[in-house]
Amino acid sequence: MTSSSGRPIRVLIVDDQAMVRQGFTVLLGTQPDIEVVGDAKDGEGGVARAAETAPDVVLMDIRMPGIGGIEATERITTANPDIRVLVLTTFDLDEYVYDALRAGASGFLLKDASSEQLAEAVRVIAAGDALLAPVITRKLIAEFSRLDDRPRAPLKERIGDLTERETEVLALIAQGLSNAEISKHLFVAEQTVKTHVGRILVKLGLRDRTQAAVFAYESGLVRPAGY
Repeated sequence: MTSSSGRPIRVLIVDDQAMVRQGFTVLLGTQPDIEVVGDAKDGEGGVARAAETAPDVVLMDIRMPGIGGIEATERITTANPDIRVLVLTTFDLDEYVYDALRAGASGFLLKDASSEQLAEAVRVIAAGDALLAPVITRKLIAEFSRLDDRPRAPLKERIGDLTERETEVLALIAQGLSNAEISKHLFVAEQTVKTHVGRILVKLGLRDRTQAAVFAYESGLVRPAGY
């Protein structure tokens, strides 16, 4: 797979550990459809390098000196919404999941991922899809449970723009189901699900499935089990 322009997917790596940057560069360098266009050792450098290189995907660490990964993600996605950010995380960093999503991240990847998982994650994010591992989704749900007293009225009004079927699809997206799984659940063709997802994103002004999942919880459409 290449980017929509037919060229290799351009990747920027932002991490304060040189070995991580070098390792990911080597791993991704073996993929004919992926090109590493630069790296940075901190958030500030990542923002600058993103502006210089215009990558398709940024691999972003969370904990870095100076400007951290969350602020850097927000700056990058605000300046260029076409850039997708894939956050690098470990189990002990899960408390940052919600903030990173709000900042514009499109997904998460565990740092111990294999080379195949790393390459596939880059492809998924570059294609405009979300990447949320089950452990990340569970953490996201827990965070929304903790913040369940936030005001929701304005977002609830936006739900009214969706058809009944689109609302149902949005709820299933928030539960972590893929298009194929939603297709089986609703007994409709997968292409039909893709069409519904596209309309949901347009109507709600959202960029990808990750933002759709966040919206579903924030609007109160979906509530974590037990709440």
